[in-house]
Amino acid sequence: MTTILIPALLALGQTAIAVPSASPPATGTAAPVTPATPERAMVIVDEASVRRDEPTPHGRIGMSTAYRISDAVPGRTMEFRKRVLHVGAAIGAHPLAHDEVYYVLSGEGLVSSGTQATPLRAGMAAYLYTGATVGIRQVGKTPLTLIVAYPVVR
Repeated sequence: MTTILIPALLALGQTAIAVPSASPPATGTAAPVTPATPERAMVIVDEASVRRDEPTPHGRIGMSTAYRISDAVPGRTMEFRKRVLHVGAAIGAHPLAHDEVYYVLSGEGLVSSGTQATPLRAGMAAYLYTGATVGIRQVGKTPLTLIVAYPVVR
């Protein structure tokens, strides 16, 4: 177990928490945590306000419904999106400039990375690595609903 100090817990009088770790703790000092200010404590986004129907990205292979949730967040450091691939649609193969996660909420898909293709269904996630050429397509009788998350590359 690795012990991690978390400032918020310290403020509550706790000294540390233990979490399982597959690797040894990092050496050196951790970067200081900057607390959120009251005016930037959170942003709430109703997906209905960012919904739009559009061709799929990376090839326009069919139609999708996009929910560009993080686009409504000022100063964001990550992208967080929901995308519904309509029946027969696909996000075409494209190289990644960052790690990316596809998490399936409903439906069935076939995700590819390089020469590997793997079926996905609700409750499964594909962690895709920087430099890989990836894509995903809807398979089955119902739309494929995904959460897609990745860091903003500036």
